Amino acid sequence: MDLAESKVGHRAVYQPGASSIEGLPTTLQMFHSHPPPMVKPHWHAQVEVNYLIRGTVHYRMNDHEIQLNAGDICLFWGGQPHQMDDSSEDSIYAGAHLPLVHFFRMRLPLDISGRLMRGETLVTSATDAADHENFARWYRYARSGDPAKAEHAVAELLLRLERIAFEPYRMLPEKREHQPSEQVHPQSSRSVARMCDFIAGNFLHDIDTVDIARAADLHPKYAMNLFKKSTGMTLSKYVNLLRLSRAQAMLMREGANVLQVAMDSGFGSISAFNKSFRHIAGMSPSDFRRDMRMVTAMSVEGAQPSLRRSAPQF
Repeated sequence: MDLAESKVGHRAVYQPGASSIEGLPTTLQMFHSHPPPMVKPHWHAQVEVNYLIRGTVHYRMNDHEIQLNAGDICLFWGGQPHQMDDSSEDSIYAGAHLPLVHFFRMRLPLDISGRLMRGETLVTSATDAADHENFARWYRYARSGDPAKAEHAVAELLLRLERIAFEPYRMLPEKREHQPSEQVHPQSSRSVARMCDFIAGNFLHDIDTVDIARAADLHPKYAMNLFKKSTGMTLSKYVNLLRLSRAQAMLMREGANVLQVAMDSGFGSISAFNKSFRHIAGMSPSDFRRDMRMVTAMSVEGAQPSLRRSAPQF
């Protein structure tokens, strides 16, 4: 992903943090706000849902770009490095970050879920005034402090997303050639959700495939194959992604120590952490920490950040 210089100028920019979506990779969060552009790509271990209420935004994904206009809904896998590099001054968007445990509870057609997990983006313009009202209400319910309201908001959101399959939508990039993929029985999604649920509660500990399979009452080999068919990732890659998402946020903390971040993120060694981090970010954890601190200083001073990085591999 060859990134051009940031367009953010003197505007506020998005920065990962320990209390933001990167630092809470297993939490379902809803949002309703003006989207600040990002000065560089980030990643997180959830499926992202965007509903653009007003204005326009532009995304750079791993191998494609997306322009969203008012009334568009898009879904994409946040595990691929992505960057909202432009956002109109009047833009307002709403949506959610769905951990895989929620994503695999939805009854989306297998072709859609499989293509999303392999890096494609779903976009639909089949929306109406009800979406404007519902996304605002779901956000209020999620932040109400009332567990029953929050649960209701999540249930309604998932049903709304399932309805996308009944109306016109498109998958981007449109010209990508699709390889035939093995189909997973819909009931198997419950097993994938159980694996994701266990991983969410234990990814900071020393867990392996046997532990994950046992939690879902599956044979380890079957668990590995099922997860790969469903997500395009191995179990170990997903565990690492959760750890890397958390580490990315921790590196933003003042005085963050790379070795301590590695240990606190569940990595058993600094070498394993450096290798995994470089694989997704295209740079070392130390360089990432340095660049993000430079971005912070520049944005505070009102300067124009201009950062480039090598292409990520994910």
